[in-house]
Order: sequence, then C-alpha cells, then structure tokens
Amino acid sequence: MGKEFTIRLLENEYWWGGIIDDGVIMPFNSNTQEHTRDMTYFKGNQATPLLISSKGRYIWSEERFTYTFKKGELQIKSDLAEVDFGSGHKNLREVYRYVSKKYFPPSGTCPDKLLFTAPQYNLWIELLYEPTEQKVLEYAKAVLDNGMAPGVLMIDDNWQQYYGSWDFHPGRFPSPEKMAKKLHEMGFKVMLWTCPMVSADTVNFRMLRDKGYLIKDKNGEIAIRKWWNGYSSLIDFTNPGAVQWYQNEMDSLITRYGIDGFKLDAGDPQFYEDSDICAVPTTKNGHCEAWAKVGLKYSLNEYRACWKMAGLPLVQRLRDKNHSWEGNGLASLIPNSLAQGLAGYAFNCPDMIGGGEYKNFMENSSKLDQELFVRYAQCSALFPMMQFSAAPWRVLDKQHLSYCVEAAKLHSQMGETIAQLAEHAAKTGEPIMRHMAYVFPEGGYEQISDQFMLGDDILVAPVLKKGAVTRKIVFPEGKWLGDDGSEISGPCTVEVDAPLSRLPWYRKI
Repeated sequence: MGKEFTIRLLENEYWWGGIIDDGVIMPFNSNTQEHTRDMTYFKGNQATPLLISSKGRYIWSEERFTYTFKKGELQIKSDLAEVDFGSGHKNLREVYRYVSKKYFPPSGTCPDKLLFTAPQYNLWIELLYEPTEQKVLEYAKAVLDNGMAPGVLMIDDNWQQYYGSWDFHPGRFPSPEKMAKKLHEMGFKVMLWTCPMVSADTVNFRMLRDKGYLIKDKNGEIAIRKWWNGYSSLIDFTNPGAVQWYQNEMDSLITRYGIDGFKLDAGDPQFYEDSDICAVPTTKNGHCEAWAKVGLKYSLNEYRACWKMAGLPLVQRLRDKNHSWEGNGLASLIPNSLAQGLAGYAFNCPDMIGGGEYKNFMENSSKLDQELFVRYAQCSALFPMMQFSAAPWRVLDKQHLSYCVEAAKLHSQMGETIAQLAEHAAKTGEPIMRHMAYVFPEGGYEQISDQFMLGDDILVAPVLKKGAVTRKIVFPEGKWLGDDGSEISGPCTVEVDAPLSRLPWYRKI
C-alpha cells in the first residue's frame, strides 16, 4: 500500500502482531489510547513484520516498520520497504492461514520430538556461570530420582573456553565425551549454549579477523559491542565462510563428544548497527535473521531473539521472566505465548519455571514463593514445551515438589498429543497453542488472555493469582470433560475448584 498510511479500525476489531513481548497488552483495539512500536527494538524476544485482525485484515512488510495504535486508528510508517495492507478474510483464523501461506509458508519440518514429549532442563538458573561436569551429572540424576522424565538437558554459558572458542573448558569438563555418554544412557539429549560473540585479544579473534569473518563498524574497524557479558566482537553471518566456520565448530562438538544440539543465544538487533560493514549489507534486524538461519541445521535448537523466521523449525523461548505473579512474571506467559503463535512461531517455549531472569531470581532466592513456583509449572505443563532450571527438589518442600512432579508427568503423558500438533504446525503453519478467538471466532473471546486452547479440542485454564483456589473459566459451545471427571456444557462461564494440586483443563467431547 505504501510506506506511510493510516487505516480506521472497524467496530469490535482486535489486532495482534509485531513484537511478542507486547502480548500482555494485546489485542490492540479502538480503546487503545496510544501504543507505538519501532520493530527495530525488541530486546530479548521475537518479532515479525505482521499485524493481523479478528476482522480478517492484515499488515505485512518484508522489512521492519513502525506502527501506532491511537484512538481508533492504525498508523504505519516504513523507511525501508513498501507495506502491504490486505482484507477480505472472515476471521482471525482465516487471515492467519492466508498470510502464513503467502508470506512465511511452513517448512514441513519439525524440531526434535523430544522437545515436545518431555520436560526440558536448562541449567542456567541452577548453575549460572559455574557449570561443571560433576554438577551437570548430579542434576540429571536428581531429575530421575525425583520421578521426572528425562528430556533435553541444556548446559548454559561458561562450559566453553571463551566466547568464540567452542570447546569444553578442560578444568570444568575434564571428560565431556564420557559425560555426554552417561547422559544419553540416562535418557537425556544434550544441548550446549552458544552465541555470535567472540572475545577480543584471543587466538580465534585474530584468526576470524584475518579471514574477514568479523563485523566492522562504519569506520572500517572491527566492531566491539557491549552485551550482558561484557564487550566482544561479532561474527558476520552474512558471510558464507563465517557461517561454515561456525557450523564446523558446532559439528565438531557433535562428532567428538556426542552433543545433540544448541541453544543459540543473543543476536539481538540492539548489538548491531545499520551502518555496520559486512559481507552482504543488511540492517540490525537482518543480522538477527542471519544468526537465526544458522540454527536451521540443527533439529535441537533454541532461540530467544528472532526476526522474521516464522514458519521455520526453530524453537522460540519467551524473554526471561521474573519470579513474580504479575508484570513480567507468571501473568505474561499465556498472552505472550499466544502472540508467538499468531506471529508464526508455533514451536514456542515459556521461560524457565519459576522465572529465568537471573538477577531477579537471585534477588528473590532467599524468599522464593513456593506457590508461585508450582503455578509456573502447572501453567507450562500444557504449553508446547515446558522448561525447568532452578531445581524444584532444592527450592521446594516435599508437598510443593510433588505438585511440580505431577505437572511434569502431565506434560509427558500429553507428549504424543503435543507432538502430533507440532507435526500439524510444521505442515500447516497453525499454532500449537491457540487463542480462544482463533478456534472459536464467533464467540467474542478476543480479550481472553488467561486461558488457551491446545489444538482445537483441549482447553487449559491455569491459576494465575496468588492464594486462589478457584478460577472462572469461559467454556465455548460444546461438551467439555474435565481433568477432575466433571462435565460442563457450554457456552457458559463457570467458577471451578482449583486447589494448589490442580491444573484445570478440559477436553471437548
């Protein structure tokens, strides 16, 4: 339609899209006073250049743009490319399926099945920057000892020698091949944390510099950028040679030690500049996209920052969450994950149970809320994936631990159902975790963001309020069989019992 235009919102029209972290304030509508987003800035989460509405309208561009919802209008501005505006589709589901097929068609390929069928275990919060071979094995053993199923185990930052030298630190990991073999024997698959940074004043920095594999700033000097671990140079993933070097390093970890996949962290647009000199000129967002493409080689992968990779077999984890009920805590999991699905990121994962924002978690470590931890686990149990980090057997008493174990068991029991939905997503692009308005477009459910559908037939309504032992659930038309054996005929709203031991969920019959 152009690079700058305004459209009037229709009566009872609701919009989703753009930046995933804004899921908590979606859907945008005529009551939205003013909300502006420049899609260059989506620190620590995902974004797609897409907006879609419950009235079957959409906005799409091949490049980033700025959007403003204000007093019944949607304003679009783009400095890079034309922006498409389309209409004529009946509802949210129809317009999503249309734009998915047209702009980001599904690949037909699914990430590794184990990501969906068993809980994941990310050692970030538990071990922070001090992972060791012994601690990894002790954690894995504790998983099994506490009655939880083995799944994907992720060894996070500081297993390596330094950023850019992707081999195990010999002091912390004296026998990585034996460690990986033991983990495999226990039923786990093993992922390692990586990033696109390279520590300066190192052998690999000098080698990559001389090969022309590092990004330069506008003055032609090697770019050194501040990120959460200090200052580092950045690999130029627009350079095929740099991509090949990096993937050779990853492949070596697979062949030498039996590693199964990788958590590919960082790569946020904020670490780049549009003026950076690289093999193929691109934008901040383009660098983020190039980093994401690296992970397509591996069926076991995870990203936290991603641009324009909808429809592809990449796992997208939510931005690090706080150990809190409201704000950037438990309350954000469902709306932000629903936003992921409507942006084309079907293979989505909530943050680590209890909260993965490590500074916040450490601040609360002496006063962890055990009830909150349990509700985090229950909320995640019927997401496409669930991920533990802080060891529940360490931070919880026996009773609260048992509730977390039950949540983990439920995810495993429903694993085949979730995996089938993942295969469906790979073929059709449809979300695994779906908004009520997506499945029941005539129900008037657009503003419900505290319950969700797993596929078309399973309704999940976690408890999200501290101290609550009941919760109100909106039931669409049909008969619903509860996890507690109850039957409810919709449409209706019912307040159900939800003690700390229960995650309310229902199957349509």
